[in-house]
Amino acid sequence: MAGRTRPFAAFEWMIAWRYLRARRAEGGVSVMTWISLVGITLAVFALIATLSVRAGFRAEFVDTILGANAHVTVYSAGQVSETGQLIRGFDDFDPVAERLRTVPGVVRAAPVVKGQVMATASGRSSGVEVFGMRQADLATIPRIGHGSGHVGDVGRFDEGIAIGSGVAQELGVTVGDRIRLISPDGVKTAFGTSPRVSAYEVVYVFTAGRYDIDRTRIYMPLAEAQSYFNREGRADEIEVMVSDPEAVDAMGAALMQAAGEGSMLWTWRDSAGAFLRALTIEDNVMFVILSILVLIASMNIVSGLIMLVKNKGRDIGILRTMGLTEGSILRVFFLCGASTGLIGTALGVALGCLFAIYIDPIFSLVNYVSGGGVWDPSIRGIYALPARLQWQDVLSAVSLSLALSFFVTLIPARRAARMNPVEALRYE
Repeated sequence: MAGRTRPFAAFEWMIAWRYLRARRAEGGVSVMTWISLVGITLAVFALIATLSVRAGFRAEFVDTILGANAHVTVYSAGQVSETGQLIRGFDDFDPVAERLRTVPGVVRAAPVVKGQVMATASGRSSGVEVFGMRQADLATIPRIGHGSGHVGDVGRFDEGIAIGSGVAQELGVTVGDRIRLISPDGVKTAFGTSPRVSAYEVVYVFTAGRYDIDRTRIYMPLAEAQSYFNREGRADEIEVMVSDPEAVDAMGAALMQAAGEGSMLWTWRDSAGAFLRALTIEDNVMFVILSILVLIASMNIVSGLIMLVKNKGRDIGILRTMGLTEGSILRVFFLCGASTGLIGTALGVALGCLFAIYIDPIFSLVNYVSGGGVWDPSIRGIYALPARLQWQDVLSAVSLSLALSFFVTLIPARRAARMNPVEALRYE
């Protein structure tokens, strides 16, 4: 019989299925099987849910960086004037921007004037950062010029200013209202420098998707910003966007050559690199912790199988005397444990995928039950908890769960296979 039996034959599956079915006399075994099944299901669900949220948060964070900020900022190291004053910025900003546009991979190069001012309206005030640029350049910023959730017409940008939705909410204004901008570095007179106060109409309100951008940023026409900040004929820096932001480091030499002598670069990786590295470390730590959780859930299979082997000692002895080999007994009990791990993994994958797909209504329900305020965008930067389901993460979770489940199953299965049939039947 042993010579004619192929591995994982139908009778081995039948015996394993009979052992897995609940029976009153073996209630403890049935309970342990269900505990193992639920434990693995929840562990795999937690792993996939965490990995999907991690991937979604990282993707959303990077997208808001690349969609509302320069991929590379080109600025001047400065030059000393005849009076000994250090002057920064570009006098020839248009020729420099034109040379930068000729670099392969560059899709946009825009001169910018920057300054920090106080914005006031309706008795409210807020500190903001003003970006001065041309209307054509503003319209090409993905999350600003043609992003979702905007109000107003970006085509009227030269007639006023564009503000973030957070600024509009803080000041209580909307399109058509006027706000005053107060700069401490204003008009120079014989008695010193007096603050500059100017009023502008809000013609466009944007939502970039990042709290810190929407809450602090205002765009102003370049010529008006040069006049307002005393930068006549100059630009503070040049914002560059490229077709492949991940390859921005490889473009550094070409950009430096195009920008000219005395220019310096500041990439998006330089500004957000520390945070992204922290996210990577956190991702690795979370994966290790959740892997331990999967291992603990898999160890329940060992407990259940050990109880099953103990209760089925008589059956093992009878099967061995009927001609079943050690390999057949090992495969029977391996199928018992592996089936639990396989079913639990499948259920966990299903729950994890459903969580990632329907995270918005789930999060809304949690937020409603808790009374709101679960997610604070001022702390986390983005407005909602994102999730991004990636097949690599699902495959990692499935591989880890099945590998651990199959491995721990071999221990009690091997013990059952090596049981002496004579000892098993001695006291029966």
